[in-house]
Amino acid sequence: MRALCVAMLALASCRAAPGAREGDGGRPESASRTLELVIRPLADGETGLVVRCGKLITCDAEDTIFAPGVLVVRNGRIEAAGERCDAVPKGFEVLEFPDATVAPGLVDLHTHIHSGSFADVNDMVLPVNPEFRTSPAIVPGNRMIRRGLAGGVTTLFGIPGSGTSMSGFGVLYKSKLDTTYDEAVIADPGGLKVAEDSNPQREAGDFGVGRGALAWIIQDVNDRAKASIRAGSDDPGLANLRKIHTKELPVLIHTAGSEGIVNTARMWRVSNDTRSTLSHGCFDAWKTSPAVIAIGMTVNNGPRTIEWFSSREGRVIGISAEYLKNGARNLSMNTDSPVVPQEELALQSAMSSRYGADGLTMLRALTIHPAIAFGIDDRVGSLEPGKDADLIVWNGWPLDPRSRVELAVIDGSVEYDRARDGQIF
Repeated sequence: MRALCVAMLALASCRAAPGAREGDGGRPESASRTLELVIRPLADGETGLVVRCGKLITCDAEDTIFAPGVLVVRNGRIEAAGERCDAVPKGFEVLEFPDATVAPGLVDLHTHIHSGSFADVNDMVLPVNPEFRTSPAIVPGNRMIRRGLAGGVTTLFGIPGSGTSMSGFGVLYKSKLDTTYDEAVIADPGGLKVAEDSNPQREAGDFGVGRGALAWIIQDVNDRAKASIRAGSDDPGLANLRKIHTKELPVLIHTAGSEGIVNTARMWRVSNDTRSTLSHGCFDAWKTSPAVIAIGMTVNNGPRTIEWFSSREGRVIGISAEYLKNGARNLSMNTDSPVVPQEELALQSAMSSRYGADGLTMLRALTIHPAIAFGIDDRVGSLEPGKDADLIVWNGWPLDPRSRVELAVIDGSVEYDRARDGQIF
């Protein structure tokens, strides 16, 4: 089915391209004003980069698109974005892509490729493991991360698998290749991974593997963490879980199916008021989305982007389109890599666009929306002054499966160059 969908995507995703003006909600090509940038010269020790392109998609709050576009980077951070820049001071590296589209680096909140294999993904002795972290297993710049970067992915949340109901704390990191752990990591811990339904029911430790027992065990450890906060105690096994209940850290919950997301929403937003995001939300979960969205849950859809198993409507249903129709805010997409290869993250949004979701909204679902959901939108997710210079140069509209990545820049440094490194994906 996926192969058939991919074959149909080229025409569908073209309609979503801003240049085609279909499927992008009628948003403007550029800001209402023309910005001719004046660049301040580099001071001693500073580095600078200027990227000129045919189209610059910022993914800011106004969905500003500059055509043509110019992005100015100083010391790894974005300094300005606009339409023209005639004079470039000495010392700035200038990259010219007159026929290309520049967009923010893509963000994936549900990935398992941090070790470069499926090793070190699950530890399944007890059904809840809030003391675990993925940080010891991360191998920066591994072959899977490299391929993901060639597909435009610059920020990932590397998390444990779903073998247990509370699998541990993941790390937010960047797809830098020749780097150290400290240089790649944005936040450690970056958030908690929880799994409800199906997966942990198969093998969540040595007791309590039914849905009811697992729910009780999760709530019990949450109650212990909250009691620890009230008592001011210092249990090291609950140290990071306490940060979930003080809202210092977010929680990503693996859950799918209509009964699954309802139970998850009740636990993590009603019983426990946390910064929580539903991850997967597949199969018929969209049918209960109005209730879930009403209590403020954000959704991270994938790897399944369409649903036909449980439908009685005689059609293939675009899951993201249904969430958006019901008012979902900050909807994001995932690959659950390597379930879907990391380099195919853009294809996840292309599929969603093919099945009814707005094209530019689905680009935001790969950029600013996941950044907002996890509280890192001050650094990544859009091309705005002050943010990290994480950008991708595409030879076409990013959600067109015919498009390829020409250049990937992270923190102002070129990490992948198709002309230099060869086409990896």
